[in-house]
Amino acid sequence: MVATTTKALTFEEAPQFFKELKALGKTIVQCHGTFDLVHPGHVCHLEEAAGLGDVLVVTVTAEAFVNKGPGRPYFDDELRVKSLAALECVDHVVVVPYKAAVEAIECVNPDVYCKGIEYAKPENDATGNIQDDIKTVKALGGQVSYLGSRVFSSTRLLNKRFEVYTPAVKAFCEHLSKTVSADQFRDAVDSFQGLKVLVVGDIIFDRYTTVCVQGLTSKNRILSGRFIKEQTQAGGSLAVFRHLKAFTDSVRLISLVGNEPWVARDLDAYLSPEENGVIYDSSFTSVVKQRFVEPQAEGKELSKLFSTNYLNDGPPEMDLQERVLDRIRQEIKGYDLVVVTDFGHGVLSTCIRELIQAEAPCLALNCQTNSNNHGFNIINRQYQRADIFSLDAAEIKLACGLRNPDFIEELRHLKGQLGAQAAWLTRGAIETIGLSGKEDLCVCPPLEQKIVDAVGAGDAFFAVAALGAVRKLPLALATFMGQLAGAQAVKIVGNKDSISKADLIKSGTTMLSF
Repeated sequence: MVATTTKALTFEEAPQFFKELKALGKTIVQCHGTFDLVHPGHVCHLEEAAGLGDVLVVTVTAEAFVNKGPGRPYFDDELRVKSLAALECVDHVVVVPYKAAVEAIECVNPDVYCKGIEYAKPENDATGNIQDDIKTVKALGGQVSYLGSRVFSSTRLLNKRFEVYTPAVKAFCEHLSKTVSADQFRDAVDSFQGLKVLVVGDIIFDRYTTVCVQGLTSKNRILSGRFIKEQTQAGGSLAVFRHLKAFTDSVRLISLVGNEPWVARDLDAYLSPEENGVIYDSSFTSVVKQRFVEPQAEGKELSKLFSTNYLNDGPPEMDLQERVLDRIRQEIKGYDLVVVTDFGHGVLSTCIRELIQAEAPCLALNCQTNSNNHGFNIINRQYQRADIFSLDAAEIKLACGLRNPDFIEELRHLKGQLGAQAAWLTRGAIETIGLSGKEDLCVCPPLEQKIVDAVGAGDAFFAVAALGAVRKLPLALATFMGQLAGAQAVKIVGNKDSISKADLIKSGTTMLSF
């Protein structure tokens, strides 16, 4: 006997509940989505769906897995469930802790799975997930039905009438939407697929060691912590490589690492033989940056305690530099874009920098300052040419030698020095400034306010903005794409995951819907 006292079911209890309903001969109809703002279009859709069977189940993507960009969902899980459960036509609501719908479909095992009529055209599927949904429904013996007597857009309603974004973000997106439609945005991102990209730079292994702080030891007053777990992630040029790989299949990485027993295994997890141009040598120390952190609290920024770096004490031996030089010389001409990630950890020696500047068809440069190279790895001292570059506030201050510079003027001056087509200055939670051509200026506010970990956000911005620049996209559009990548990155601990193309398209098209 099936019995329940509420329309809301947990994801864990739902499968058995629906199995029992089907055993009673009930025809189950399922609708799935975010349902951030329930509007007349939803009501019509759900009423049509309810007419196709005996029981209408609405599955809702949990807020932590909604990929519509910053500020979404506007309403939390509890309120979205409450709104849907209040509708007479809805029999049950289940919150699903997964990004896509496959797990939701497997949970319900519907006889009929309903989508909006707009999804009958594959080109309207921004994430590319609909085909997976259809395969799952059919594999379970169900059918797909497309409904839509009245179609409205929650996103447009929220963007226009609700304070989803800060006023600055809303103004930027609304202005950009006047010249770039959602379809044009998707096409621009898809245009990156044909690019051939070579990445050259320092591989960094970011090691996150999670400890529970117990306090100070009684004798020496040393901070004491209990070990919980440890994870090593792909950072530096390897992180940039992974971001680029999300947008084009033709990416190769040239770098230098040591011969530590674990290194080849870790790199093999990220690089195919065709992509791997890394040189292994026992005289070189693989760069590891180990951060000791506290357990992450849900929705809070990661708390870092201190770090330990494993670095080379000086530049590689000349014969090793020559090996790197020869490999770059053999390959550099065959690419549309050469991306240099210079962290000052030994891969980019003077002779290698000079070769790249002389030979790269199009050079995108990120020359970073960190605790190990502060005051030494300065972009306009190490390089005389960059077609595209990105740097942060500390780096431009070092480049111009001013404590309180006029950021726009100094970026313009540096762009002229390096002969760049496009240049960006990222200022974290303040703004990102972009320049291209002779006069084009773009100032974009930060898109994401809820930061989990800022490590790697600048690399994500640089990777995607550089693709936009080499495709000669309008400055505001390339800047927006880079900011979307950075907004994804700050929600990820370190470089645990690379940027998702599907999520970037979904969030971009959502934010441009006005």
